[in-house]
Amino acid sequence: MQISRSFLVGTKAAAILAAGALALTACGSSGGSAPAASSSGLKLIDSGKLTVCSDIPYEPFEFVKDGKNVGFDMDLASEIAKDLKVEPNVLTVPFEGIQSGQALNTAQCDVAISGISITDARKTVMDFSTPYLDDDLSLLATKASGLKKLADLKGKKVGVQQGTTGEDYAKKNGLDTIQYENTGLLIQAIKTGGVDAAINNQSVLGFAAKGDDSLVFAETYKTGEQLGIAVKKDNKAVLDAVNGTLKRITDDGTMTKLKTTWFGAAVK
Repeated sequence: MQISRSFLVGTKAAAILAAGALALTACGSSGGSAPAASSSGLKLIDSGKLTVCSDIPYEPFEFVKDGKNVGFDMDLASEIAKDLKVEPNVLTVPFEGIQSGQALNTAQCDVAISGISITDARKTVMDFSTPYLDDDLSLLATKASGLKKLADLKGKKVGVQQGTTGEDYAKKNGLDTIQYENTGLLIQAIKTGGVDAAINNQSVLGFAAKGDDSLVFAETYKTGEQLGIAVKKDNKAVLDAVNGTLKRITDDGTMTKLKTTWFGAAVK
């Protein structure tokens, strides 16, 4: 998430995190208990599991279909878990708690995989893998609105996901924003007329616009954003394992196949 998302810290994020973390898999995390050693020798929160924090829904990166977590990021999590010879255990956590570093620092998860844009601010509270996707921001509007570019948005209701780089971009350009907790609510709002347009990452909004003639994928903003997988600061063993998997699936063509599956065409 999708975003691609901005840096927010503070007690609000911690409170949301504490109240909102729910396990979407059959087995939950031990949430802060002493780390256990996996079969690979890495220290994981739960023995035999790679615990992943993700802000669901954020299509096509992570969402629930037929009672299962699916999406591009979920496939990445499965590949990492496979290399570690453990099972993936996905927790849904509000994005503010993920991107502030709270989820990792309180041992709720081993990794955070949630369409996270790599920013200098976030690097101060977490470490990032090598980038796995380039993902600029874009504008999604209703066809009925006639909105086509940033200049058209003055005085309009612009939907954003809270805590994201899309929200930052909209505010920096002096737009009137309406915040939504996740992209599912954001996309619903634009489809039902709650907002006139939305600013978020092109991967997410492009996916939402597919097959919907009422929406226009209007404009893209070259922000140079790249997405990465986050781990707790200085957790080199886990970071090396994550980067090892990303290299493997890039070299063997799996990454290209996954991007084609979820985005309709191979992207960078």
